[in-house]
Amino acid sequence: MNQPIGGGDAPAQKPDTKPALLGVACGAGAALCWALGFVATRHGLKAGFTPPDLLMHRFVWSGLVFLPLVLRAGIGNLGGIGWGRGLVLMVLGGPVMSLISYTGFLFVPLGHGSVIQPSSATLGGLLLAAFFLRERVPPSRVLGAVVIVGGLAVIGAESIGHIGADGVMGDLLFVMTGSMFAVFGTLLRHWRVSAFSAATVISVLSLALLPLYAAYGGLNRVAALGLGENALQALAQGILAGPAALYLFAFSIQTIGVARAAVIPATVPALTILAGWLLLGEPPTALQAAGLVTVLVGFYLGQRQR
Repeated sequence: MNQPIGGGDAPAQKPDTKPALLGVACGAGAALCWALGFVATRHGLKAGFTPPDLLMHRFVWSGLVFLPLVLRAGIGNLGGIGWGRGLVLMVLGGPVMSLISYTGFLFVPLGHGSVIQPSSATLGGLLLAAFFLRERVPPSRVLGAVVIVGGLAVIGAESIGHIGADGVMGDLLFVMTGSMFAVFGTLLRHWRVSAFSAATVISVLSLALLPLYAAYGGLNRVAALGLGENALQALAQGILAGPAALYLFAFSIQTIGVARAAVIPATVPALTILAGWLLLGEPPTALQAAGLVTVLVGFYLGQRQR
């Protein structure tokens, strides 16, 4: 009988605080990985990578590593997850979502994607936790969600006033990807898919896109960009922003619940904008900074227990 990868259902929550602290720590680690992934994406697009190139780095390396594990666990039922659920998770938290996100950075600055996508994921996660999973959402988190919407409106105002239609399109792409990830996280909790199972199955299923990528000359294109640039993207996309962040966030959801884990991306905007400023020389504009501060206030309210 095939066994689910990573031991099956999520571990039961314990009454003491140690699991909760571990869940928060894992969520913070995921936020750091995502922030570095955002910065590497922006750098990669400037260096000459296309969104499909970054997508290849995001999933191929981890897919090759995890392939033997999925085959050993049982390809017939996809390691215990099932093909139907596995394909849904791959779309919502895998290459489809990532490709849309990478494309968004072609239209707007780093500060937009790093704030809008995590914020939209938080809003969507809170709503789904309350109405779909029936988790209790304290009033402070509702207030935090309202404040976050205000912060997003400030950032959106910059797109309309200074960037134009392309900026609005880029922002909407990040709203879409954030919402997709909120659904992804909710389904992980609802289906009780283990963190390791989610990361491995998504990576392995994504290998199916490699022949299509190679057929359109992708391998020759990335080879021309040099070993150093490709190694950087392999680390940032293929390890940190890919399976590492996915595993840490999935474990956080299982440990502390969707409603609390939904506000874990609180540190992503600040970490990304700071890293982008230090590493890429892209300081935030006044409106971006105002929107960021407003969103962080909303995040703080969303993390309170009352």
